[in-house]
Amino acid sequence: MNKIVLAYSGGLDTSVILRWLQNTYSCEVVAFTADIGQNEDLGPISDKAAQLGCKEIFVENLVDEFARDYVFPMFRINALYEGEYLLGTSIARPLIAARLVEIARQTGADAIAHGATGKGNDQIRFELGAYALMPDIQVISPWREWDFQSREELLEYAEQEGIPVDRRASGQADYSMDANLLHISYEGGELEDPWAPPPADMWRWTVAPEDAPDHAQTIDIEFESGDAVAIDGVRGSPAAMVRELNALGAKHGIGRADIVENRYIGMKSRGCYETPGGTILIKAHRAMESITLDREIVHLMQDLMPRYANLVYNGYWWSPERIALQTTIDQCQTHVSGTVRLQLYKGNVTVLGRQSEQHSMYDEAIVSFDDESGAYTQSDAEGFIRLNALRLRVAAARGRTF
Repeated sequence: MNKIVLAYSGGLDTSVILRWLQNTYSCEVVAFTADIGQNEDLGPISDKAAQLGCKEIFVENLVDEFARDYVFPMFRINALYEGEYLLGTSIARPLIAARLVEIARQTGADAIAHGATGKGNDQIRFELGAYALMPDIQVISPWREWDFQSREELLEYAEQEGIPVDRRASGQADYSMDANLLHISYEGGELEDPWAPPPADMWRWTVAPEDAPDHAQTIDIEFESGDAVAIDGVRGSPAAMVRELNALGAKHGIGRADIVENRYIGMKSRGCYETPGGTILIKAHRAMESITLDREIVHLMQDLMPRYANLVYNGYWWSPERIALQTTIDQCQTHVSGTVRLQLYKGNVTVLGRQSEQHSMYDEAIVSFDDESGAYTQSDAEGFIRLNALRLRVAAARGRTF
């Protein structure tokens, strides 16, 4: 092994991994840190990597690319894993995997490495992405190779190697957290007991709903072809849209979730998430679709959504089936343009109105009880109902109950 590119966050796990790779493989390690909107100063991370002996360090701002090419395409289908999880961690992994293999090519590295554990989903996401983009790349997953069995053992190794590690006041390692532009997640520690409520001081982004402002806030979100492009008339990039919605949602206590999910690897896991902007965005997007999409397209999207969400969650972003689905989804979003009005209040997002001058399929003249347009004749419904009841009547006549 000549050179390894490591996805480096500067935390306990990847700092220990960096030194372990150097000691185990006796080779150069290239550190790669992605700025995907985690709102932290990445300068110290670069300094720490250099302190640990890295000669090549890549710290890259990928926020705009993350929002434009990953988050927004996913939100065009209102993706929710198991009906609750907004896929904040999952959607970031294919971007990191893509950049890892690009840096490997650029630096002539033999392998890439990551800090995902052998029990989690991220190992699958990183490695499926890497193999899809660079089939001959070698992947090193230290958690599947070394003898360490716990983070306490990592702390001991870090102390032996002189690796600085942040600790909580209690002296124990912090929660396992992952943050990016879309969300922040919390796992481990007391959260491993699914009966125990999350500590009130754990949440970092959002105020508690009961502490949110006592007065509701109304906002308008404008969409073009399925993407949010303006908030209250102020246009911005996808990243700007998510940032502004995050600020609004956090202020009003929106976007907290406490979930027990089914990992792809086969076990259940309890995680807590804050996704304030995403929670607002998915509500608004579904409202926009409700008046601009044909009925069967709406139902098709609802059928495809769980499959799409599973693909993202399980690490198949770069698979041909996800790409094919995306083409269909994007085509279906052509007319999803207009404005949605929302009310934000104490953890809730309520749709107040939706309009689309050019693309609305809602016809008030037809739906009204006072319809005089002649577009719909109520007596036609009788034949429609009798035709659809035919098989039911035949079954009932033969005593069939199913």
